[in-house]
Amino acid sequence: MSQAEEEKVVPLNQDQQPETKKSMLRSKGIYLLPNLFTTGALFFGFYAVVASMNGHFEKAAIAIFVAMILDGLDGRVARMTNTQSEFGAEYDSLADMVSFGVAPALIAFSWSLQSLGQVGWIAAFIYVAGAALRLARFNTQIDTADKNYFTGLASPAAAAIVAGTLWALSEYGVSGPDVAILMSIVVGTAGLLMVSNVQYHSFKGIDLKGKVPFVAMLAIVAVFAVISLDPPTILLGVFLIYGSSGPVMTIWKWFKARNAA
Repeated sequence: MSQAEEEKVVPLNQDQQPETKKSMLRSKGIYLLPNLFTTGALFFGFYAVVASMNGHFEKAAIAIFVAMILDGLDGRVARMTNTQSEFGAEYDSLADMVSFGVAPALIAFSWSLQSLGQVGWIAAFIYVAGAALRLARFNTQIDTADKNYFTGLASPAAAAIVAGTLWALSEYGVSGPDVAILMSIVVGTAGLLMVSNVQYHSFKGIDLKGKVPFVAMLAIVAVFAVISLDPPTILLGVFLIYGSSGPVMTIWKWFKARNAA
């Protein structure tokens, strides 16, 4: 073999072998089931924006909660069916930005904050920017962060606080402009909590596949019954408690460490 022929020979190792047709098809496909839930969450987030533009603010707030339920299901369904994928994670993050970042801010602005002028849209922007930064930080720390805790308030919980406040006040006949200052504080605080270093329990350690006592099922039924009595007020109260739990526990740990020193 001449030197010119030797230069044309390229050794084939395992890394350089072309992909089979089956593996190429698999890489181009996506898992349907978990992404259906993500698409549903994205749809209700978009619907919330459209509903608020048409003046249906209560429907918009309810749509945010529906999106939150679907968002909580897509990840668990993916783990239970072993259909996690990088595409699904990225799609979920983008859907969260729409449903729990942009939508709550626009709803709050349309209902109340626009009466404050520049202060109103700045408060709404703080929330949107906080949601974007929160999601970006979560995506970069997903492999190293403690699975049992979130760093900063999760965007669905922040959206639930904003939408729950709007829903509850609307149920009692309160006009948005009358509580514009309160809404600006709620929206701005929720945005800041998302980018804070406060630790929140993630509840990801709950085993949904394992067996539970029969009493646990009765407790779940009781919870649904209590929520049905006054959904906006009770849901707002639950998420306000959760949103406050992070700062309260952080302050408690700081005092405990200070007294121990």
